[in-house]
Amino acid sequence: MREAISDHILIAAGALFYKEGIRAVGIDRIIEEAKVAKATLYRHFPSKDHLVAAYLEDRHDRVIRSLQDVLEATNEPREQINVIFERLHEKADSPEFRGCAFALAVAEHGDSERVVSVARAHKAMVRGIFGAIMARTGGSPNQASAHLSLLYEGALATVAVGRDPQAVLIARDCALSVFDAAIHSSEPSKKSKA
Repeated sequence: MREAISDHILIAAGALFYKEGIRAVGIDRIIEEAKVAKATLYRHFPSKDHLVAAYLEDRHDRVIRSLQDVLEATNEPREQINVIFERLHEKADSPEFRGCAFALAVAEHGDSERVVSVARAHKAMVRGIFGAIMARTGGSPNQASAHLSLLYEGALATVAVGRDPQAVLIARDCALSVFDAAIHSSEPSKKSKA
């Protein structure tokens, strides 16, 4: 039961934080939306800072699970990259989409080490997923995965500012070009074999 109340509060707060902004949403608004007593909220989340960090951790789990689902759905690295960007485009092509929840949280709540730490860990894990995809190709994953991660993050930021989900498809095309170039450069040249 305790976990169900905590999840209920988190769902209500998370929806408000993403839609309206962390600073714009006060504790009283969350209590009203979640229909819980103030003491109940504080029993589960000792401060707004704790609640924001829990919201980001929950969001992190969902995003990483979604990315890992892509890795399990297909074994072909190029298609994995394609599908990651296609799914991001689907999310971005929604009026509710505001961009990256982690970037938004740091922009609004960057004075919180707890919040910044969750956001940094999330970004590192996303970069690690692109690294894992590139590692499966047999090449050196570091530079290409950094490029892919930056394209992913850039697409999130561009859509948030420009409100044009087509930016994700442009980023996808760039990501596939990065992938192709990385694969091509890791193949032994025919001249060296001659």
